[in-house]
Amino acid sequence: MPLSYTLAYTLGVTLAAVLIDAVVGDPAFVWRRLPHPAALIGRLIAALDRNLNHGAALRVKGIATAMVVVVVAGAIGVAITVLLAPYAWGALVEAVLMSILIAQRSLLQHFQAIAAPLLRGETDGARHALAQIVGRDVSVLDDAGIARASIESLAENASDGVVAPIFWAALFGLPGILIYKAVNTADSMIGHRDERYEEFGWASARLDDLLNLIPARLTGVLICIAAHFTPEASVRGAFAVLRRDARKHASPNAGFPEAAAAGALGLRLGGPRVYDGARDDAPWMGDGRTEATVGDMTAAGKLALATFILVGMLLLILWLSLSR
Repeated sequence: MPLSYTLAYTLGVTLAAVLIDAVVGDPAFVWRRLPHPAALIGRLIAALDRNLNHGAALRVKGIATAMVVVVVAGAIGVAITVLLAPYAWGALVEAVLMSILIAQRSLLQHFQAIAAPLLRGETDGARHALAQIVGRDVSVLDDAGIARASIESLAENASDGVVAPIFWAALFGLPGILIYKAVNTADSMIGHRDERYEEFGWASARLDDLLNLIPARLTGVLICIAAHFTPEASVRGAFAVLRRDARKHASPNAGFPEAAAAGALGLRLGGPRVYDGARDDAPWMGDGRTEATVGDMTAAGKLALATFILVGMLLLILWLSLSR
């Protein structure tokens, strides 16, 4: 089978998955009855954590854990793809399965769940909604801090939850997106720099950094381009802050989408925050206001939506060019 056909097929299935997620999202009623794939991956990682994260050679055990997670996720993806291959409707089922692991619609819904109570002046409700998606201490945040933190989270998750899984799906299909999601889940569960996970979670954290290396930078550029289609945003500001401030972030990847969003919206993002009662004096990205508003959140939502549309258009163009 020609490589161009295989790539065209994978791109077509990925494009279908993106469209399904955009329309359907992540229906809660399904996951009240069935375990979400991310939850199943989490159970595997938790079991490995319980059984291996003690005693000596923790880094070696952590490397083994990361390898097991990758192999299991990849093997499941390959097995499902092979089983579906003979059937005409197999591509649709594959697209549906892939759409479950893309978070564009649910990400925007979570973001709106923070903005809505903030718009009504319900600060506690906004804090509660924000706490569902960030690890920092939200109790110390005022309205401006809540708005700023939610925009930062939206920008970072535009990469981790949308662009990165689509990127790996477009290259390697269902196995690619499953491996990415498994590694990303492992990083969120055990990739912490604390006494328990410093050694054991090292491999998962580094592997997640590697898998996000290209997608995070691609997301930053896409946000800059999307600013052209967002009336409240600045293309010039986005590119300028992206180039200057992206590497200020403690993460090798998260700074790229966050810096681009900061420049596009005329904000300063990042900065000091509190985790478990300890202050983290993170550097600022951007030259604008620190006092973010609900209006800035609305603009950020439009910017994210434009970014996701650009991703879909890019997939469509690539698919059409290979399908000739």
